Amino acid sequence: MIRVAHIILKVLPKLYVSSYPPKIVPPCLTLYPNYSSFPPRLQEQPIFYPVLNETYATQIARDWNANYNRPKIGHITRFHVRTDYLAHFEIHSVGSVIHQEYWIPAERLDEFNWNIVGLIEVIAEHRS
Repeated sequence: MIRVAHIILKVLPKLYVSSYPPKIVPPCLTLYPNYSSFPPRLQEQPIFYPVLNETYATQIARDWNANYNRPKIGHITRFHVRTDYLAHFEIHSVGSVIHQEYWIPAERLDEFNWNIVGLIEVIAEHRS
């Protein structure tokens, strides 16, 4: 059964989110093993924008979150989302070829969370 689940996860799209501690609870990498959904957006954050590659997520976490937020920390999370669900959303290019992201309206974040397959892993932390 574990082998089948591992194969299924390989074929689902991987997405990434860069965030800083106020968006992620708890604020310690060692406490994330059961993290399975993203918290609600703040009122001033009308969209949730998971990105399509780790390079772009790293740029956001390292160059923005770790430099301009308090505390000066940026995390990168990786997770899988059902392909049929993502088909409802357009991919937006917001810079170079690596700067691609989905724009998920904040009011649909609960629905997005229900379509995450498996757990959300924290794969990196950047500090300045």
